[in-house]
Amino acid sequence: MSNSRHERFAQELFKGTSQQKAYVLAGFKEHPSNPSKLAKDKRIIARLAELHSERATIDREAVAKASDALAIDKEWIMARLKENAERALQAIPVRDREGQTIGEYKYDGNVANRALELLGKEIGMFVDRSEVWTGRLDGLSRTERERVLDSVDRELARRSGGASTGGQAKPH
Repeated sequence: MSNSRHERFAQELFKGTSQQKAYVLAGFKEHPSNPSKLAKDKRIIARLAELHSERATIDREAVAKASDALAIDKEWIMARLKENAERALQAIPVRDREGQTIGEYKYDGNVANRALELLGKEIGMFVDRSEVWTGRLDGLSRTERERVLDSVDRELARRSGGASTGGQAKPH
């Protein structure tokens, strides 16, 4: 951004800093409503979207490099999870290098359940459910409301892959 204080404000919001604190850290004088107004500025919103996009690209590239370096892909992971589940359920015998049965795996329901859960999630069998807060915001101080709303915004951004506005469009 051409304005260095606006850039710093956007960077701080991107890191999860509250609007009030980001405003002061960016070099502005503390003010009760200006941080919220600045956070709603279309240039700030656009910069936050850009930062989230950059972060997502970096994360994807890092995962791809690690996968390539380790020769790990989704098929490999799925095969190992299936193998762990079968072993933990005693569904396959223990064999030596020549393929001769030399024993059996010990049953471990926790390992089997976890492997099956991960496999099921990967193929879309399970839906993550989260707790819903039904509390009211009007009994909280302005700072507490901001903290709750910032937290909600970060969680929504995390779940949607990072396309958050950093708390800009929230009513205060």
